[in-house]
Amino acid sequence: MAAPASAEAIRDVNTRYHDAAAESYDTKWGVDFGEIGRAQVRGKLHKLLGTPLPTFEHALEIGCGTGYFTLNMLQDGVVREATATDISPGMLDVTRANAERVGVSVRTVACDAEDLPFADESFDLVLGHAVLHHLPHLDRAFAEFKRVLKPGGQVLFAGEPSRTGDRIAAYPKGAGLRLAPVWRQIVGARPADGYDAPDGHGEWPREHGDLDGESLEPFVDVHAFVPDELGAWARDAGLRDVRVSGEELLANWFGWMNRTLEATARPDDIPWLWRQYAFRGYLLLQRVDVALLEGRLPPAVFYNLMMTGRK
Repeated sequence: MAAPASAEAIRDVNTRYHDAAAESYDTKWGVDFGEIGRAQVRGKLHKLLGTPLPTFEHALEIGCGTGYFTLNMLQDGVVREATATDISPGMLDVTRANAERVGVSVRTVACDAEDLPFADESFDLVLGHAVLHHLPHLDRAFAEFKRVLKPGGQVLFAGEPSRTGDRIAAYPKGAGLRLAPVWRQIVGARPADGYDAPDGHGEWPREHGDLDGESLEPFVDVHAFVPDELGAWARDAGLRDVRVSGEELLANWFGWMNRTLEATARPDDIPWLWRQYAFRGYLLLQRVDVALLEGRLPPAVFYNLMMTGRK
């Protein structure tokens, strides 16, 4: 994807897209706040922080979306108090509704990750999931993360796309598009309106202001990372003990294939049995990745990168 002309354009597109996507986001991406979701978050935290998990007094989440990480961490007692931020007011509305539904308390603040409205040394943990690749100026963002951390505080991010992993994922995505017409016939699903929209590798739209919110999805990502470069952003900001690792290879190939197929169909037409197959197959391949591949292959080949560091 060609980079947009300005950081303001990136923020504008991300805000409008995520506001439009907020209401259906949890359904679209299978976000869960029950035992499965909590187990998923715990698994990522164990990879980053080891066992047993520490407890953090006050955590700050960057780009919280609908609250996936923070609310599940609150439910598990990994954090005692949490502030969730996002550039999208719509996402924060859903976060508050989710928090009320699962019975936890969270403070929400709409703000830019590169200009955090918090005092120095306010938090024990700064975290995020699938957010760094949306930020135009990572040097400013990491400087802010360090500023608001207390001495000894931890920073962790997960779910960031690797450059090589993203290229590899293009193969199952392409296969999904080619197989989609046959798959829809087999499962009895009608085509979704606009399923052949841009795949995210086109040029930045000069008149993106004329696009509807969710049609901006191909243009919200700014970065795909090389592991060493991702770690360098943290080290250059002055963080120490920085470590970058990779997760999800087979699960990612399987997930992107199915996600691509499903994106071509009307959601209400996708059978329950198919959704169970896709979801449970993804969880099974996650376990295979952990048991056989993660820690043995270079981080760059995995789709998701994870990073941790300390002030």
